[in-house]
Amino acid sequence: MNSISFSILTNNVYFKMKRMEKFYNEIYLKLETEIQELEIETDFPIKRIEAVIQLIIQSLADLKEFVLKNDFKNMEEEIHFFKYQKPVIVSKLIYYNSIYKIETRRPYGNKRTKKYFTKELKKLKRFFENNLDFYKYYRSNNSFVDEKFFVRGKHDIRLWLDTFYFEADHRFSTSHDYKVAKIIANDLIQVYLEDRLNNVNEKKGSDNALKWTASKTALTELIYALYAHGVFNNGNTDIKLIAKAFEDAFNIELGDFYHTFMELKARKINRTKFLDNLCEALIKKMDEQDEK
Repeated sequence: MNSISFSILTNNVYFKMKRMEKFYNEIYLKLETEIQELEIETDFPIKRIEAVIQLIIQSLADLKEFVLKNDFKNMEEEIHFFKYQKPVIVSKLIYYNSIYKIETRRPYGNKRTKKYFTKELKKLKRFFENNLDFYKYYRSNNSFVDEKFFVRGKHDIRLWLDTFYFEADHRFSTSHDYKVAKIIANDLIQVYLEDRLNNVNEKKGSDNALKWTASKTALTELIYALYAHGVFNNGNTDIKLIAKAFEDAFNIELGDFYHTFMELKARKINRTKFLDNLCEALIKKMDEQDEK
């Protein structure tokens, strides 16, 4: 092969590698943006999680289609994809699916809820203990076994294989890319569970205390509407005090509610979505009462 042919081949491989990187970044950015939009627009947490899961599934399907059509140009690119890129998106699927199960199965009552969250944390600990060697390998950023862990068709049954791998599509899976995703997801699930557990421990009052179960965005919309109408102290109350009162009353942390309000203002349509839904629900209830 002459120097010109080698140069053309090298440039072609480089271009295709960059194309893979570009496509992944586009998929990831689009997914992140759509998830953020759902956080603002969807009022009910469970419905939001369901919608997010569908987005992630579609993103993975698009990514799989691209990989199967284009493949990798060398082993380094393949390892990078299955060790660092695909697991990030898969971890989101594991995380949201886990949160969905946790919240839909969560019992009522402080004591039972506390016991439930503690049990879920123990599951994460067991996974860590059962995969300690791989945790050490991955967390230490080692690479000496990457060819067996993150290249398709190179699995070694002696190296901490999950049963899941034997059922997966080996065209789009390696022996350990899912385990990396699980590690990333478990870190997020642990933070979520510990935060929920802290809320239970700090919660005042009885098990019958009211809990806000719509979105934080919806509550922010309501608070600002009441503030704008001046219903507290003849309109002489700071918005921060109103927000704090609602946080205490409904056992919720609104975070940067001003930023949420600015996002509500930026909506192109239906800026008072939650309030409009409240009106519709009340009128429907009145109509139902009239029909009786």
